Amino acid sequence: MKRPGLLIGLGILVVLFFFGCNSYNGLVSSDVAVQKGWSNVETNYQRRTDLYSSVIKTIEGSANFEKSTLKEVIEARSKATSITVNVDDSASLAAYQQAQANLQGSFSRLMAVAEQYPDLKTTKSFQDFQAQIEGTENRINVARQDYNKTVEEYNLKVRRFPNNLFAGLFGFHAKA
Repeated sequence: MKRPGLLIGLGILVVLFFFGCNSYNGLVSSDVAVQKGWSNVETNYQRRTDLYSSVIKTIEGSANFEKSTLKEVIEARSKATSITVNVDDSASLAAYQQAQANLQGSFSRLMAVAEQYPDLKTTKSFQDFQAQIEGTENRINVARQDYNKTVEEYNLKVRRFPNNLFAGLFGFHAKA
């Protein structure tokens, strides 16, 4: 007579095991998607930094250029590329975003100064840069939007019942 209770208990454990495995695998897949999304953002930021490096070389070759503005951009670029981001740590993500904003701001000032130099504006590499940077800024915006969407989906999985039980059990936490 004890066997039906044992079989029912065993059946419940098997169902919970398979549900837990499914939940865990879904959380892992979502976590990997978040990492991939952030990698795409970083790739586009690196593309922008590389473009900035190219135009800095072009500008450095131009005579009578304001060295202080150029130095500011070089320092901002150095800071932006030296920060390591952990997507699980909102403080490192915020520091990275701030460094990127500082780089973009200092570069905008550099471009404003560069506009005052007609010889520089007519060089092919400078004109090519202006077209490429516009496309890169669009890529950055798309990558950030994709990342935010991926994080939103991940955070919903982590916080919704019953996945939240397994997420806590397996160490999955909401991301910034």
